[in-house]
Formats: sequence, C-alpha cells, structure tokens
Amino acid sequence: MAKCKFCNKEITWLKDGRRSKPIDSDGGVHSCDEMKNSLNSMKKIERTDIDPDILKEYENAINNKK
Repeated sequence: MAKCKFCNKEITWLKDGRRSKPIDSDGGVHSCDEMKNSLNSMKKIERTDIDPDILKEYENAINNKK
C-alpha cells in the first residue's frame, strides 16, 4: 500500500478514467488538511512579474540547449 506524502496515512490508488484517485482504507476519497494547505500555498508568477532582461536570458539559454 502507498502512503500519503503529506500525512503518511495508508492510501490506495484507484484509476478513474485517465486520473488516479487516492482512496482511504474506509473506501472514501482521501483528502487531508496538509494536502489542501500545501496546494493553497503554491506561488503563481505571471510573465509580467519577471524582469524582461532575466526572462530573455533564460529563453536564450533554453533555445541554445536545443
């Protein structure tokens, strides 16, 4: 059995169409507060928030690798 990486509870993965869902031992869909807090704390950066010179430098580095 697998363990939730957020709360370390035992879970099982069930395939639902193209996605997999974590299932608790009681048969319900696993959803812990630690996971919710982690997903809500992700920082989103818009393209306009980054300095254009730094962005151009990264794009050039990516294009030169190809």
